[in-house]
Amino acid sequence: MKIERSKNAARNIVFGVILKVYKLAIPFVMRTLMIYTLGMQYLGLNSLFFSVLSVLNLAELGVGSAMVFSMYKPISEDDGDSICALMRLYKIYYRVIGLVILVVGGAITPLIPKLINGTVPEDMNVYVLYLMNLATTVLTYWLFAYKNSLLTAHQRSDINSKIQLATVTVQYGIQAVILVATKNYYLYIIVMLVTQAATNIITALIVDRLYPQYKAKGTLPKEKVAVINRRVRDLFTSKVGAVIVDSVDTIVISAFLGLTVLAVYQNYFYILTSIFGFVSIIFSSCTAGIGNSIITESEEKNYNDLKKFTLIISWLSGFCVCCLATLYQPFMEMWVGKKNMLSYGYVIAFCIYFFVKEINALLNTYKDSAGIWHQDRFRPLATAGANLVMNLIMVQFWGLYGIILSTILSMLIVGMPWLFHNLFTTIFHKGLKQYLLKLAYYIIVVCLVCALCIFCCRFEFSSLILTIAVRLIVTAVLSNIIFFTAFFKTAEFRQAAALVNSVTKGKIKILKKFM
Repeated sequence: MKIERSKNAARNIVFGVILKVYKLAIPFVMRTLMIYTLGMQYLGLNSLFFSVLSVLNLAELGVGSAMVFSMYKPISEDDGDSICALMRLYKIYYRVIGLVILVVGGAITPLIPKLINGTVPEDMNVYVLYLMNLATTVLTYWLFAYKNSLLTAHQRSDINSKIQLATVTVQYGIQAVILVATKNYYLYIIVMLVTQAATNIITALIVDRLYPQYKAKGTLPKEKVAVINRRVRDLFTSKVGAVIVDSVDTIVISAFLGLTVLAVYQNYFYILTSIFGFVSIIFSSCTAGIGNSIITESEEKNYNDLKKFTLIISWLSGFCVCCLATLYQPFMEMWVGKKNMLSYGYVIAFCIYFFVKEINALLNTYKDSAGIWHQDRFRPLATAGANLVMNLIMVQFWGLYGIILSTILSMLIVGMPWLFHNLFTTIFHKGLKQYLLKLAYYIIVVCLVCALCIFCCRFEFSSLILTIAVRLIVTAVLSNIIFFTAFFKTAEFRQAAALVNSVTKGKIKILKKFM
């Protein structure tokens, strides 16, 4: 059967946005509470543990993506037996993965203090905190995690969003009380562990009710298992690349510059990744639909879709970059104070990083949807290796600038050119020139608009809130008017307008004029 791509994407985006707003606003409050009740070093510890456990999650080996991809075809063909057998295989894999993470994570416990440059909070035992975080990670694999694959493959991530809205409300409420009333960081982590377990159990119960016909039973033919195992091996390299790019930066900062510097950096990065999370809702909501389209539609249709999504992401990312360039510093001053701020040069570096990462995420969405992990297996390793080497060298000369620059350069010089080649020789079977010219045009427009917004938003008022509000209005109006003027005559704009019109069921009537 064909998945109702537009309907499901719209539903996923709506609930994804609601969850993202919620998970941005409330954790922001929690982060602020932690800054003013516990201190910056605790934020540094949080970031360090998260990054270390992300490295341990390499044990996942991309099993989730491989299994979800393997479900696309059985779902389109209503092959229930294959889906059940895939669930059983997924269940076995995740139990083994949880055990591997537990064993390896426990073995490296003595090394944790060596990843911290300087002191840690005197009342904290880093070993105990680390093991508590490790237990939370292991539970994500052992408690029915495999059942999430059904929601993802059926493009029903909106259900997972609803569950998380309920469980994290309880989690953050209890954690806020703990921070204010007791300032006990141990209790704070325990609540997170219990919530993760509850989320998995509730999700499993709802999946059983929605898809009672699917049980973890049956056996796949050996040749199909071999294909899945090959996909897992290929995805391992992608997982390594993502972890090194996203997590090793944090570990290097902690090891070379200390927890306080890491916390200041992570405050900026928290805002950046939160905004990235909003745009990534589009990617996650459309991945299953793109995968279904690649199987059922023509290459020309899928190529046109890529161009359409490139315009949408360039516009959204460009707008975000303009807002970051004009609002970052006054917001950070209002939030954490001038003593915990970075210079404006870091803002420009973060803006470049954000845009490059968004375009890279779009390309990776097509790679994952098409399942071309085997053809792409060496690229993430090369990108990650380049990033790690540049990280270790540049941090010693340029500090935090070196960390951000190494990540940008690794994507631009190694990762993206290779990824372009893989996509256009495997999925679209076309030359790159036309697409790259379009992308170059979008980049030039974004750079010019961003420079203009910075120039027009040099003003400051005595009130930071007023400064932020007026700059936001100026940036939003100016940037979107210029983007519209620059893009509305393109074929991609008409296709994007048609897509938005379809998703909104024609409620945005002005779009019909450009379709």
